[in-house]
Amino acid sequence: MILPTIPNLIARAADHPFLGQHLMMGQGMHHDVALAQSGGLELTSAYEPIFDISVHALAQSLSCGAEGVDRFGDELGFQAVTQRLDAAPFEVFDPFDRIADDQELVALDRMSRALHAINFFGAQRHGLLFLRVHERLLKSVKYDHGLHFSTILVSFGLNPSRVVIELPAAAVADKTFLGYLTTSYQRYGFKVAGNLSNAGQILSVSETARLDFIKMDAGIALRDAMVKPLVGYAGRLRVPLIFNGVVSETQFEALQQYDVRFVQGPLFNAHYHDRTA
Repeated sequence: MILPTIPNLIARAADHPFLGQHLMMGQGMHHDVALAQSGGLELTSAYEPIFDISVHALAQSLSCGAEGVDRFGDELGFQAVTQRLDAAPFEVFDPFDRIADDQELVALDRMSRALHAINFFGAQRHGLLFLRVHERLLKSVKYDHGLHFSTILVSFGLNPSRVVIELPAAAVADKTFLGYLTTSYQRYGFKVAGNLSNAGQILSVSETARLDFIKMDAGIALRDAMVKPLVGYAGRLRVPLIFNGVVSETQFEALQQYDVRFVQGPLFNAHYHDRTA
C-alpha cells in the first residue's frame, strides 16, 4: 500500500469543488505543508501531542518532570490546532469567532478539518487525530453528523477510525444530545471524545453515550481536588480520561501522583517539537 503524501491529498481535494478552491500547497519555507485561504487569511495546522505517561511511569521518579516525557511517554495522538500562517507557534486563533452566518461556519469547519487531515495523514503521523467541533456547527447541522467528513476522508483513501471528533462541554451536558451525537459520529467510523466543563459532568457519560475518550482541564480538576474521583469514575466506565491544559511542572507532578494515563497541554508542546525538529 502506497501511503498518501500531502501533495497527493491536495490533488485529491481538487476533485471537491469547495475544497479545491480553498486548499493548496504552501510556498517557500511552507512548501511541504497544505494551507487554506479564507477571508483574506492563510491558515495552517499545528498539532498538540497527547501523551500516554503510563508506559514506564512507575519506573520514573517525579523529578523527571516534562523533560522525561520522551523517555516514558508514547503519543496517543495529536490534537489539531488551526493557526494563522504568520502567527507564533500555538498562538490561539479561533476563526469561528469572526463568523455570524451558520452556513459560512459549516463551510469553514469542513475546510479546517480537511486541512488538518491532509497535513496529519500526508505527513504519515502516527496515532489518532483529535479534531474539535464547534458548538454552533453541531446545532447548524440537523442530522447525520459525521456523514460529510467521513465521505471526504474515504474519497481521500483515509480511514475515519483514526479520527477522534471532540465534542464541546455544552454538548456533553445534554445527555440526550450527547447520546445522539456519539452514535451518529461512531456510525460513520469516527471515535468520539467529550469535554467536561466540571467534574460533575462526567455523570452525563453513560451506557447511552459510549464515548471513546473523556477530556478534562487539569487545572480545574486539581483545584477542585477531583483528579482521583474522576480517574476512578472513568475507570468504572472504561472510558480513557485525558487531562488537558497542563501548563506547569507542578500540575504535571501532581497528576502523576494518581493513576493518570493521558496528558496534554502547553507544557509539552515546545519540548515535543524541539525534540522532533
